Amino acid sequence: MAYTALYRKFRPLTFSEMVGQEHITTTLKKQIIAGRVGHAYLFNGGRGTGKTSAAKILARAVNCLNPKEGEPCNECEICKAILSGSLTDVIEMDAASNNSVEDIRSIREEVNFLPTRAKYRVYIIDEVHMLSTGAFNALLKTLEEPPEHVKFILATTEPQKLPATILSRCQRFDFKRISNDDVIKRLNIICKESDIDITESALKIIATLSEGAMRDAISILERCTGEGQGTIDENLVRDLVGIPKTSQIYSVVKSIADYNADNAIMQVRNIINSGKDLDNFLWEIIKYIKDVLIYKSTNEVDIYNEQEKNEIDEISKNISKDRLLYLIYELSELANTMKWSSQKVIIFEAGIIKACMNLEFRSEKLEVRNDVIDMPQQNTKNKQSTITLNENKNNKVAESTIQKKVQNTKSIPYWDNVINTIKQNGKMGIYVNLLGSTAREINDMTIEVELTNKNSFAKQILETNENKREIEKIASQEAGKTMTVRFVSPETKKKASNDLDSMINNLDIPINIIDE
Repeated sequence: MAYTALYRKFRPLTFSEMVGQEHITTTLKKQIIAGRVGHAYLFNGGRGTGKTSAAKILARAVNCLNPKEGEPCNECEICKAILSGSLTDVIEMDAASNNSVEDIRSIREEVNFLPTRAKYRVYIIDEVHMLSTGAFNALLKTLEEPPEHVKFILATTEPQKLPATILSRCQRFDFKRISNDDVIKRLNIICKESDIDITESALKIIATLSEGAMRDAISILERCTGEGQGTIDENLVRDLVGIPKTSQIYSVVKSIADYNADNAIMQVRNIINSGKDLDNFLWEIIKYIKDVLIYKSTNEVDIYNEQEKNEIDEISKNISKDRLLYLIYELSELANTMKWSSQKVIIFEAGIIKACMNLEFRSEKLEVRNDVIDMPQQNTKNKQSTITLNENKNNKVAESTIQKKVQNTKSIPYWDNVINTIKQNGKMGIYVNLLGSTAREINDMTIEVELTNKNSFAKQILETNENKREIEKIASQEAGKTMTVRFVSPETKKKASNDLDSMINNLDIPINIIDE
């Protein structure tokens, strides 16, 4: 008999078996009991949160010959046929590989035919955001006025990519990340039924690594069972995933907190030489620092034993919250930089050394005010600052005064909303590089974004076509009009200021710049 992966073997067969999505399963069961099942549903959520499982359960529930309190019986001929995949009335389609207009047109032709055996013909379209524009247009009419015997269930991880016309015609259900406690409960059931011996600490590590995705948690568990080493413990999980032990992470973070670059690099090289994955290693460091910050703020921390909690307490007493936040942002930017670098070890070690340096870590936002020129001034106490840049050498030209007034610019009150929306959409690379930035409208069509305390590499990342389009799309939605975005880093701003100084110095007349 062919081997079946654990995540497929233990896929939920009823709504009650699904964990962490009770707010959705309860509503769906009530609709089925009341006979008020909609014609189109949109299941949105991260990977491994149960979207496809819920869609399959719903498809069986609406067609089940003996439904029980909104649940499919999984025993009747219809349920068994759907489970085996032999019933042609339930069609599953992956829009990632079937995203053309022709694929959707074939659906439009099929919906006119009555189901062969079931009550409803159900179409489950996974990754629906991958459909082309033409395919969406072809689907729209069918989705708006489908025959009574047809149900659509659309699943996606990126609902923002769906046209508003599609969204408005579906009942939307948002699947949330599954909590660590729910993941552990489900893994315990799987381990008990599969005779897997595993420690509680190992389950906590797997739940944390899964980041709320049940499928990922089960896949990690399955990898651990392949080792055949008896009991699965925390060390085995860490070795398989390629993350260092907590004691090693503690040594690195302690060195960073103590500004001890020599010891930090020595610890880092020992871990790298042991074959650990750099990306996972850095993720563990960031997560550990986050846990120190949470402990310092709430005096609580999860998944650590008493000794590890004492180590976190020791670090927290010698480091401020401001510096912990600074380290999280800096190391997150380092992780983003490493993704684009072919010399990860060099970039990683340089980033660790920088984290150990006693640098100013408070973010300073530049204040943008109307009618104020941003350039060095000798006397900042006076309301009117006069800077004499050049005098007429031969005194043949009468002294003249040029009053220069900066074009009135409007600071953007919705810029924080733009950044938060990008974070909610899961665009963490863009989000990290926009943190701390300020923005202003320099005209009715252009937004200037100043990347405060960011390096030139961050500017290059944001200016890639895909990232720039994403920012402009969200900014346009917030502004209520089409906007383009341009980025200014501290380096480019300084260069522009120097160019202005050079231009004015070449003028052979005295210039007064008046601050009004």
